[in-house]
Amino acid sequence: MPRVIHFEIQADNPDRAVKFYSEVLGWNFQKWDGPMEYWLIMTGDRSQPGIDGGLVRRRGPINGDSLIAYVCTVDVPSVDNYADRATKAGGTVVVPKTPIPGVGWLVYCKDSEGNIFGMMQPDPNAK
Repeated sequence: MPRVIHFEIQADNPDRAVKFYSEVLGWNFQKWDGPMEYWLIMTGDRSQPGIDGGLVRRRGPINGDSLIAYVCTVDVPSVDNYADRATKAGGTVVVPKTPIPGVGWLVYCKDSEGNIFGMMQPDPNAK
């Protein structure tokens, strides 16, 4: 059964968001050395229950066209298969299959209620 493995925070001003979450929750941030502007978030000791996440610059204005929430990402064996399952169940694909170099394949969908979630297929050869 696929599980939530990651969450993502959208931010207009990533530096401001890093400062906010560091001060409020004590989270640690590390800028990712990848092809896109991204920060990895460590939320606590890995020996305790919980998940880590990421922070990304918001893509679009806050007017209903962009994300204004945390997005949870679910680990799946095939983003193609699970995106198809999501559309057959009444959802829609809102960001098509995208490579995250060295990590895997990512797709964003809306569920039947309009909530956005991500699905990640691990693949270190994704480009």
